[in-house]
Amino acid sequence: PQVLSTRNDIRDCSTDPPYLPPTATNTTARLAVLRGIMQTHGVHAYIVPSTDAHMSEYISKRDARLGWLTGFTGSAGTAVVTQDKAALWTDSRYWTQAERELDCNWELQRTTSIESIGTWILKAVPVEGNISLDPFLFSIDTWNSYSRALHGSGRTLLPLETNLVDQAWGDQRPLPSSSEIYSLPAEFTGSSWQEKVAGIRQQMEQHMQRPTAVLLSGLEETAWLFNLRGDDIPYNPVFYSYTFLTNETISLFVEESRLSAAARESLSSGCPGPLCVELQEYGQVSAHLRYYTQGNVTVWLGTKYTTYGLYSIIPQEKLLEENYSPVMMAKAVKNIHEQEMLRAAHVRDAVAVIQYLLWLEKTVPQGQVDEFSGAQHIDALRWAQEHSRGPSFQSISASG
Repeated sequence: PQVLSTRNDIRDCSTDPPYLPPTATNTTARLAVLRGIMQTHGVHAYIVPSTDAHMSEYISKRDARLGWLTGFTGSAGTAVVTQDKAALWTDSRYWTQAERELDCNWELQRTTSIESIGTWILKAVPVEGNISLDPFLFSIDTWNSYSRALHGSGRTLLPLETNLVDQAWGDQRPLPSSSEIYSLPAEFTGSSWQEKVAGIRQQMEQHMQRPTAVLLSGLEETAWLFNLRGDDIPYNPVFYSYTFLTNETISLFVEESRLSAAARESLSSGCPGPLCVELQEYGQVSAHLRYYTQGNVTVWLGTKYTTYGLYSIIPQEKLLEENYSPVMMAKAVKNIHEQEMLRAAHVRDAVAVIQYLLWLEKTVPQGQVDEFSGAQHIDALRWAQEHSRGPSFQSISASG
C-alpha cells in the first residue's frame, strides 16, 4: 500500500486499482439502491442538497442525506446522481476534505453555482429526461434557479414529494429526536408568548394587504414566538416545528408527546379562545395549508426560510411574500430585558475565555497541550458557567 502523509492522504482514481484513503466511504451499494428507485419513478437525474426542510444552517443527523449518500461530511454541498454518473459540488473550504471522503464513484466539481450544475445535468441527461428533487428541501430561490437553468432544454424539472434518498436509506436512517421540548423561564424572555402573538396579529391588521394568516417555517421563529427550546440540532436550541397563525387561531405543528408538562400547560392556558394553541402533527402542515388556502385568504410568509414545497401549495394571488416573516423581524429587535441577558451571557463567556488564556500560559510551556485538548478544555470552562447550554458551534481550535 502507498504510504502517504496525512496531509496528502487523498483518493487517487487514476491508478488501477484506485487508491482510497481510510477516510473514504464506499458508496457503491447506496448508489445502486438509489438508482433502482430512480428507475421506478422514471427519474434520469436526482438532485440532493445539504439542507433540511427549514433551511437551517446546521442540520440533524436524520437530515444528513448528502453525507449518507456520498460520504462527504462538509456543511455545504449538492450532489447529482444519474444512472451512470454521480457528482458533488462544494466550495473551496471543502475540496481537500471531499478528496479524502469520496470514493471513485464521485466526480468532485470545484464550484457551487447552479449554472454549472445545470450545465452538467444537460450533458448527462438526454432530451425529454426527468430531473427530480424533493421540493421540501429547496428554497424558493434555488428552485427558481434550477428552473431557469433547465428552461427550454426539453428536459423536465419534476418535484417528487417522496424523498428517494430516504427510501434508499431505509431503516438505517437515524430516528427523529425524542428529547424534551421545554419552556424558557420568563426571566430570560422579557415578554410572554401571548404578548408576542398579539404583536404579530397587530402587524397583520396594520399591513396594507391585510393578510389573514402567517406561516412560520424557520425553526428559530417558532422557538422564539412561544418561548420554547429544544435540542434537535447540535449547537441550536430549536426543535422541528411549523406555526400557522391567524387572527382567531394558532396552530403549532410539532411532536406533541415531546412537550414538557410546563410547556403544554403554557400553550393551553388560553383555551378555548384566540390565545389557545392547537397542537397538530408535524407532518400535517401541507394538508392544513392546502385546506386553508381554498378560502378567501392571504398567507404572509418569509421566503428565506420557506421551502418551495410549501410555497407552491399557496395560489400566487393568495400570497404575501417578504424576505423575512414578521416574526423573524420582531425577533431581531431585542427588548431591554433580552439586551441585559445578552450582555450578562457575554460576561460569563469572557470569564471562561480569560480562565482559558491563563490555563494556556501555564500549560503550553510544559508541552502538554495540543489543539484538540485545548478545545476540550475551553468547552469545559464554558459548561461550568451558570445557565450554560453548550457552545453555539464546535470550537475552531488552531495554533501556529
